[in-house]
Amino acid sequence: MPDEGGGARTRRWPFAVAALVVLVAGVLVAAGVNGALGLESAPAAVPAEATRAAPVAGLVAAPELDTVSLPASGTALERRRILLAAQSVASALEGRGRPKPRVVEKRSAGGAVLDVRLARSLPGAVSGGADQAFRLRSRGHGYVLDAADIAGAANGLYAVADRIRSGTAVLSAAENGRVVAPRLPLRLTDHGSVGLEADSAEFAKGTDYGLNTDAVGPALLGHAPWVDAEAAGRIGAQFRQFVDHALAYGYNGVVVPGFLEYVTFDGVGNGHAVYREGDAHIARARAMRSVFGPIWQYAHDMGMKVFFQTDMLALSPPLKRYLGDIDTSSPRLWSVYRAGLHELFTALPYADGAMVRIGEGGGTYKLAGWDYRSEIRVTTVPQVRAMLTALLAQADADDRDLIFRTWSVGVGAVGDMHTDPASYHQVLDGIDDDHLIVSTKYGLGDFYSELPLNTTLSTGRQRRIVEFQARREFEGFGALPNDLGDLQQRALRTLLAANPNIVGVWDWTQDGGPLRAGPMTLYLRTGFWQMWDVNVYLTARLAWDPDLDTAAATRDWIRQTFSADPATVSAIAQVMASSRRMVTDGLYIGPYAGHRVRALGLEPPPMMWIFEWDIVTGDSAALDTIYRVARPRIGEAITEGRDAVALARRMRALIDATPASSWRDPRLRQQFADTMAYEVDLFTTLSSYRAMTLRHVQWLDTGSAKAKAQWKAAEKQFREDARAHQRRYGGNVALPAYNFTAANIGMHRADRDIAMAWLARGLLLALVAAAVLGTSPGQRLLHGAPGSAALRALWLGMTRPWLAGTVAPAGRVDRTLVWLLPAAMLVLSRAVHTWFAAPAHLVLTLGAWAVFAAALRWLTHGRDRFALSAAVGGAALLRTAILLLALVGRGPGRYWYDFWTAPALRSFYITVAFAAFLWVLAVALLTSRGALSRRRATGVTLISAGAPLAVLGGLIAAIGLERALTIWNDQMALLPWGLSRILGITTYLGIPTGLPLIAAGCGLALVVTGTVLTGWRRHAPA
Repeated sequence: MPDEGGGARTRRWPFAVAALVVLVAGVLVAAGVNGALGLESAPAAVPAEATRAAPVAGLVAAPELDTVSLPASGTALERRRILLAAQSVASALEGRGRPKPRVVEKRSAGGAVLDVRLARSLPGAVSGGADQAFRLRSRGHGYVLDAADIAGAANGLYAVADRIRSGTAVLSAAENGRVVAPRLPLRLTDHGSVGLEADSAEFAKGTDYGLNTDAVGPALLGHAPWVDAEAAGRIGAQFRQFVDHALAYGYNGVVVPGFLEYVTFDGVGNGHAVYREGDAHIARARAMRSVFGPIWQYAHDMGMKVFFQTDMLALSPPLKRYLGDIDTSSPRLWSVYRAGLHELFTALPYADGAMVRIGEGGGTYKLAGWDYRSEIRVTTVPQVRAMLTALLAQADADDRDLIFRTWSVGVGAVGDMHTDPASYHQVLDGIDDDHLIVSTKYGLGDFYSELPLNTTLSTGRQRRIVEFQARREFEGFGALPNDLGDLQQRALRTLLAANPNIVGVWDWTQDGGPLRAGPMTLYLRTGFWQMWDVNVYLTARLAWDPDLDTAAATRDWIRQTFSADPATVSAIAQVMASSRRMVTDGLYIGPYAGHRVRALGLEPPPMMWIFEWDIVTGDSAALDTIYRVARPRIGEAITEGRDAVALARRMRALIDATPASSWRDPRLRQQFADTMAYEVDLFTTLSSYRAMTLRHVQWLDTGSAKAKAQWKAAEKQFREDARAHQRRYGGNVALPAYNFTAANIGMHRADRDIAMAWLARGLLLALVAAAVLGTSPGQRLLHGAPGSAALRALWLGMTRPWLAGTVAPAGRVDRTLVWLLPAAMLVLSRAVHTWFAAPAHLVLTLGAWAVFAAALRWLTHGRDRFALSAAVGGAALLRTAILLLALVGRGPGRYWYDFWTAPALRSFYITVAFAAFLWVLAVALLTSRGALSRRRATGVTLISAGAPLAVLGGLIAAIGLERALTIWNDQMALLPWGLSRILGITTYLGIPTGLPLIAAGCGLALVVTGTVLTGWRRHAPA
């Protein structure tokens, strides 16, 4: 066998330099990946909750009122508003078994009278809410209600009606003559379930993750007259029902979707700059104003403020063409929207303002059959400030308010404006317009539990409103008992103490998340919507009085909604008081949820193992991260799930023990009982899944036999629970089964980890054996047997590639084995790496190797390629050995666990693995220089390296990056399965969708450059 002589030593120096270069490249790549994937966690300052049940006693007798006397003064609309409120009192008395009093517009002298009087002012009324204040005092057998304004008089009447329905004293001694005014003068709601249709077939699919909330959809036509008047009439009736209910609860504003739908842009250019004369958009907008304008006006007529909500940029095809490529920091672009805003306020003069969001948009929010859409194009500080400057100038001119939502969800340079005070100030400092109101979610993130309060709400000079969600989208879509009163009270008290500029709340009664992927429960109309109505009720009362006794308020709501029987009220109150602990224990993994975590360059939500609503995830990124954070308290994390099941069973028993006769409506009792049975079943399934996944990752981490046994036992239980859950609730539109598709994908891959580890060990052993046989002692054992030269050449290719050409093949076996062994190892090792379950990954990785090898062989046709095959094959085997070493421990599961959670190991592996990958290219270049000129060798290597980029980049571009990533991720189970279906992998992670084309372009450039260097043609035989 040849030894290294002086020539060999001379040839090795280029290889030594190349090794240093590829190692440096590996270090740089590892640093970049670490920066993107770095896991950080710290304990979060989550507000403590102490929900309790109020003592329950008998009802206070309802007063006997003969007459409700209203002032005869005021406009017709004002008299209509106060009459509606007075009828609420009459209905409340009738509901308590009292005779319905007369409602008159004249002063009554006899009997028990509730006398409503308008005074010029109320001494002691707080500024900002003085027009809404009232004072109730006793007089004889009746009461006098004083107010400075119709709004205050209506508020007082609604308060009296609420107390009657609640079975509490209409007027206690402490409140007699006391002025009552709201602490927060602006109390907004969304538009409820208005316009949503209870289509069982649509809801049964459970996969409609569209986020469009337009209330007008059922009434839209694709042709003139553009709006179906009959359908619009139904929507109008729903809206009036919703407004009446909101007024009775104490709200005074409503947010309805819409902007471009009502605008013709007549004020732009010559009146036909955006929409040409005869454009259907003009006729549609006028039809929308004509039909829906009066519908939304009802809220204004009844005393509510009306705001129109839109995402920016709001676009229609003609508007997008008109704007062209104008940057969103340009005043010219915003002058168009300013004109549209003025038109909206002019055409719908009752509108009190507009609400703008910039953080979400795109096709997910588009109404089917409607060509209005939105795009996320306001993503930098100059762009946001340009938008606000222009729109506020118009709001000032029209004396309207502009509500700007800080919901920026990580998009662009202002992506942390919602949660970072410094970013908030950078965007909004100096914009102190009196017509600006800034709206922000109360928590430091989305509407999850286990989040700190939003620190941006404690700062800023602008008027602020706090956003709450009654139907908690991430906590069962309102299908579970979930009394938020104590949590919201703590939030409001803390934030109000910190920021005197908070002027209101905005409560979502139906909005948030997809409207058809959860239960078919429509607020006030369909299903067991009462389950979250408690939060609608409590939020309004807290906005009036943040020091409210929330437990007593919940008891009041129970009496109004379900029962007046003390025992039944007590049982329901105990259920509601336990609901928060049950939700947080059952749906959150406490030792993880109690931390603020950063991973993948983002801040994942505190739930995460249930990704977006009802998809129980099975991806390694989420589950490995959760385990790593919770590892010191893993037993507690698992026990917590079982505690939630036990608590749910106790709550179910409380409801089951109540007699149907004690409920106001026996159907409500059945719905409540069904809800509790569903909750027990759901939490049982989630508990076994939680145990299975955490024990599996614990085994990956520790290799503990005990953890492995616990994992397998929990898996058996989960399979049974999941089947039962699907059998009971699959297809149930009221209480739908959770989606365990992703969980099953992850489970099946976890089940293969043990087998994959053994296969990796076998392959590594075979590779080591082949390498040993290629050494000098091994060669002596083989005695020149067929294939021994190939093994020797491959050994040299792995260790000293500059010597690979010193071995001569003995025959066909050597020439075949020298490429077949590396190829087989490549295929098998990558199959093991993917659990033999991800063909998309194999197409990508093996396809790249195959194109590279094919190009290299084709370009060196006519030469003796044995030495090149040995050198490149040896380098490929070295890369394969590195992968197998990472898999032999506990299979691909451990590989990915280390990748996601162990920065030091990840850095080392990426450095070595990427360097080994580049080493293959370097070896190809340096070895081919022995048979070709340097220029040709460089060209051949560039073509061979560029061809895979061009081919695979083009393939992915043809498929579409989002679709390609979805297919790949579905098979590898690395990122949440729901990510592509809801948010989009490219959008969520900020991956440019043009990346495959860029890769293909770079590959093509390498091929062209290489072709030039090789002389534009394949090298001819020597």
